[in-house]
Amino acid sequence: MDADPAMDPGARPYRPEMTQAGLAPTHAVCAVDEYGDTRDLRVAGEFPLTIKVDDREVVTLMTLGTWPEALTLGYLRNQRLIEDIEEIRSVDVDWDREQANVSTFRGEGIIDWERKLSKRTVTTGCGQGTVFSCTLDKLYEMRLPEVRLTQSGIYGLLGSISSYNEIYRQAGAVHGCALCHGTEIVTFIEDVGRHNAADAISGLMWLDRVDGADKVFYTTGRLTSEIVMKAAHMGIPAILSRSGVTHMGLESSKPDCRKTIRRFPLLLGRRKLCRIQLSSRRPSTNLDGCKPRSFFPTVCRRSVCRPAIFPERMRRR
Repeated sequence: MDADPAMDPGARPYRPEMTQAGLAPTHAVCAVDEYGDTRDLRVAGEFPLTIKVDDREVVTLMTLGTWPEALTLGYLRNQRLIEDIEEIRSVDVDWDREQANVSTFRGEGIIDWERKLSKRTVTTGCGQGTVFSCTLDKLYEMRLPEVRLTQSGIYGLLGSISSYNEIYRQAGAVHGCALCHGTEIVTFIEDVGRHNAADAISGLMWLDRVDGADKVFYTTGRLTSEIVMKAAHMGIPAILSRSGVTHMGLESSKPDCRKTIRRFPLLLGRRKLCRIQLSSRRPSTNLDGCKPRSFFPTVCRRSVCRPAIFPERMRRR
């Protein structure tokens, strides 16, 4: 008689049947530079992916296409449209139809569909994100654990992240998000929108039953309220941004006891900086792996255009 997987602590957690339909992240193009010379370049992909649950359309996402199954699962999880991954029978991605078809065991779509999708908020996410009313309702119920961070640990983490961003280095035009534990990068995903990268990470966490309580979420993009909410639904108590934080993003973090860190100094809502172990040592590299010009902020200043493109304008500056 076979053992019951539920009684076996070493058994792999349930996973829906899934396709493996990830696309190549970049595509070759021929371009003409500012001198009229032909150059071969790589550009980031961008494709529409319509998520359907039991043949009922939910949303269309614009995505890089590298993690479509994880993105689909993470979106449903972070929007709180499906509460338990064991409700899902399969995820079938068909790029010819530009669809991700999710089948549930009930076969009746999302439970309480009309109420959950009754109100939508268009967010500031790249390409415009969407938050449903049920997402906000669940957020108010959440309480996340305290997390202790050190300045040296943050620098170590940023040092580890600097070796990633492979797609960005090839083609630009993408954001990167990471799930971190200590100075270790557990998962790093890039997409044309940071909210997509966050959802894909959430989907992978859901599949592997990864607990976010001792993790840090990192993004190259700004910390808007949407990203803060996604981190909360992933159970992650600390979020770190290379860019900045909006007022609503910071306000959204307060009820959840979440540390919101953008560059330096640390933004902790009403909490004091003394809860973070600071050192007087300046970092040897900044968030881009370059030597920083100053301690605050430790972010490279990039020129909007190459000097070679507008030499006269650059000389006048």
